[in-house]
Amino acid sequence: MPYFGLIMLAVLVIALIDIINTDESSVRGLPKFGWIILVVLVPLVGALLWLAIGRPTADDAPRPRTRNGAEFPEYDRPGRYVPADPEADREFLQQLRDRAEEQRRIAREQEAQRRRDAEQGESTD
Repeated sequence: MPYFGLIMLAVLVIALIDIINTDESSVRGLPKFGWIILVVLVPLVGALLWLAIGRPTADDAPRPRTRNGAEFPEYDRPGRYVPADPEADREFLQQLRDRAEEQRRIAREQEAQRRRDAEQGESTD
């Protein structure tokens, strides 16, 4: 049994890498951090428990998402919240964009007014 330590180390490292690479929402039993602590504190038992209980199965694979709100890039990133009512979000985001455009228009007008005032101040000198 001279290689038992190496085998245990290999199982520990493989289990830790697998836990770290697994998506948080797919982990079963404990939170991801809990599995890491368990495997570090009790390496062989923790790693075997991870493989038997915590590791996601093929049934736990993430389901493909439909692209809601394809016109908004905020919805294209994986793992993002999918709204229950995309129309309400679409209206809200459009209101934000309209408000931002209005603020930009006002800022341009103020800058143009400042320039006109500066030009009038120079011409009177």
